[in-house]
Amino acid sequence: MTERLAKRLARGDDSKTALRTAYGQIGGIVGILLNALLAVAKLFAGVVSGSVSISADAVNNLSDAASSCVTLIGFRIAKKPADKDHPYGHGRIEYIAALAVSFFILLMGFELLKSSVERIRTPQPVTFSMAALVILILSMAAKLWLAWFNHSLDKKTGSAAAKAVVVDSLSDTAATGVALAALILSRFTSIPVDGWFGLVVAVVILRAGVGTFKDTVDLLLGQPPSPEFVAEIEREICSYDGILGVHDLIVHDYGPGRTFASAHAEVPANVDVMHSHDTVDLIERDLLQKYGLHISIHMDPIVTDDARVDALRALCTEVLEKVDPVLRFHDFRVAEGPTHTNLIFDVVVPADYKIPDRDLVHRISDAFSKIDERYFCVITVDRGFN
Repeated sequence: MTERLAKRLARGDDSKTALRTAYGQIGGIVGILLNALLAVAKLFAGVVSGSVSISADAVNNLSDAASSCVTLIGFRIAKKPADKDHPYGHGRIEYIAALAVSFFILLMGFELLKSSVERIRTPQPVTFSMAALVILILSMAAKLWLAWFNHSLDKKTGSAAAKAVVVDSLSDTAATGVALAALILSRFTSIPVDGWFGLVVAVVILRAGVGTFKDTVDLLLGQPPSPEFVAEIEREICSYDGILGVHDLIVHDYGPGRTFASAHAEVPANVDVMHSHDTVDLIERDLLQKYGLHISIHMDPIVTDDARVDALRALCTEVLEKVDPVLRFHDFRVAEGPTHTNLIFDVVVPADYKIPDRDLVHRISDAFSKIDERYFCVITVDRGFN
């Protein structure tokens, strides 16, 4: 049903971008309608029972409807093609939409916190109502369904906004469950627990809001690609004849379906440059078709037919292994001189590597000089982006 509706909204365009936008629009419309209905029903239940936690939950659903509006608008803007001011497209607007959803969640959490504290200070009786009980139970079922629905959309689209709605829906279910517990307890005790239960709901909502905010900010600031994705792309590049290795793979995310990358591919220095260039062009086209990845590959010529260079390259592997097994190197070159031999290479370290670059270079150079004092190291420390 959802797939047929998405294809209809896409108006015959079967591209991933068009279908993704259609799924996002469906999610936004469903969220607006369902949350508006729940807000009206819970507001009625809150008035009938006099429960602050139920009334606050109604306002929370109203804010969720507004969040769905933001999500709907975000998907529509995100599908716009690249232009002069936005050469990489508008895909990141989805992250901004998810950020807006997190602000709505936090706002409702603070409002509920405020009203709950006031109710604790000035307790008021809560009247048990069967109608309110039924409304809350149906509301929890509806929110669980909405979480499942958006989870299925997330699997199809990988949308940060859909993920935010899943988190919001689950936190709403917990919040409604707490309000339900307060309503049931009101039938058996006169203790004013409504304010305290509202406080618990506020904490649940605020925690969900902070989590969604952090996840979305991480996306906007730029997260490294998953190790699995990096390994897969590197394997794919190295699978072509004439490619000896790959390094400096950097991936830039400009929104779902808008991924750009650059990499250095090692090619034999004794192979015709036009042949290597043709191979690199083929790899770039294949990766775009297979992964939707716009990649630019730089060729690094590597000497492969010199026994002396091969021996020193193997020695470099041994030295780095002793200094720190986490170290890797690339672009290894040798410049022989009458009094010393320059070993020129880049050392790759993790982005959060604790040893300062200068100290690391000193340790590696010292290790080589102990083997042969004629070895001079010219090292560039390359802190990995992955």
